[in-house]
Amino acid sequence: MPDTIQSVAIKVNVNGKPRSLKVEPRMLLVEMLREALDLTGTHVGCDTTYCGACTVLMNGAAVKSCTMFAVQADGAEITTVEGLERDGQLHPIQKAFGDAYGLQCGYCTPGLMLSAHHLLSRNQQPSEKDIRKAIAGNTCRCTGYQNVLKAIQLAAQNMKGA
Repeated sequence: MPDTIQSVAIKVNVNGKPRSLKVEPRMLLVEMLREALDLTGTHVGCDTTYCGACTVLMNGAAVKSCTMFAVQADGAEITTVEGLERDGQLHPIQKAFGDAYGLQCGYCTPGLMLSAHHLLSRNQQPSEKDIRKAIAGNTCRCTGYQNVLKAIQLAAQNMKGA
């Protein structure tokens, strides 16, 4: 009989809420978010960091949660797509994706939104080239990216005016 794997206690702040969890050392961050915290907006696509569907913000930086262990996030501030809205109001990025038709099936959308958030937190007036570079780690198989670009440009305008 194999030895049991000892759980590790970690503390994270997810979407503004402090959380204490016990996780197996091999548990991926995306599994912790989806299974332990029931935050299913973070998607599992490729398990290789290629598609970006699992993108979340960790301490403000966009990271791929499918190849990061949950224990690596100990002490971190994590934002998922669910954490963008405030008091029942969509974040300007979320609203812009709907208004500019920047989504179709929606599978890649959470990762694209968080990559856009990371960009717009550093660059309030990104060029199309800046946007393309920021979302280069996110694959969308439906939209052709034109409306995604428009959505991020719209979000930048709306965030600047807010």
